[in-house]
Amino acid sequence: MKRMIKAVGCAAAVLASQSPWAAEQASCQDVRMGVVAWTDVVATSAMGDVLLESLGYRVKQTNAVQQIIFSGIRDNRLDIFLGYWKPAMDKNIAPFLQAKQVTVLEKPSLADAQATLAVPDYVYDGGLKTFADIAKYRDKLGNKIYGIEPGTGANANIKGMIDKDQFGLKGFQLVESGEAGMLAAVKRAGQRNEWVVFVGWTPHPMNINMKMHYLTGSQDVFGPDEGRASVSVVTAPDYAQRCPNVSRLLSNLTFSAAQESQLMVPIMERKDPKDVARQWLKDHPEDAKRWLDGVTTFDGKPADPAALTAAN
Repeated sequence: MKRMIKAVGCAAAVLASQSPWAAEQASCQDVRMGVVAWTDVVATSAMGDVLLESLGYRVKQTNAVQQIIFSGIRDNRLDIFLGYWKPAMDKNIAPFLQAKQVTVLEKPSLADAQATLAVPDYVYDGGLKTFADIAKYRDKLGNKIYGIEPGTGANANIKGMIDKDQFGLKGFQLVESGEAGMLAAVKRAGQRNEWVVFVGWTPHPMNINMKMHYLTGSQDVFGPDEGRASVSVVTAPDYAQRCPNVSRLLSNLTFSAAQESQLMVPIMERKDPKDVARQWLKDHPEDAKRWLDGVTTFDGKPADPAALTAAN
């Protein structure tokens, strides 16, 4: 009889573990999220944070540069990263992928991104339309190209062009700063009608708030098709097996460039990213339903998108 009871108990445990509504293991409740200071990544990370907390998870965000985030996932100090831009971050993530220390989710969270050099409309109208045109106007540009924070793939691409004298860029200076600093410099240049070349990308409110053009003729410096890009989620290699419910949510959490650009506008206006995410969920219940499809609460109960949007 004892053997029978034990066998039934084991069978019940197996069935519970296989149930779509099974609770996740305790270690999964604390989700350690790496975040780079790029507004699009801040926006999507906030959305993931709000959704996870609504499901009973505890999220801790760590702000760092991408190399530290990848190292953190490798060293089991971080679990997830919602901002792997491909190909901009390829060089930095490559050693971790080759060593199988991180995993990239198969489906991108954003498929229609782009990152390459850009100019204000008055510069474009003045004749600077391609990468080959930059050197022609070196005096107007002050021999400067404005990049983003040090260590990024975008900056490495610019340094490579300068070092190899590609497009005749020898003698140019890469001005490195964070996203906010770079955009402030571009804004000042616009106010003074000064010429400037900078790293531009979509999704981003700059595409809404600024009159700008992306340069062509890049010879794939920023990737094929003039810097077309995608954004994906990175996790620890065994995370999907250990924490399948969180992984299901991360796989569901997809956006368009237009959606992300809209999400980013209030964040750029200094509104709290998580408050912005909550408002988006309230205004777009169809997104909440899509993102929570097949997802449960931490303790294994069906997620209720209607309750989530009502609460927000």
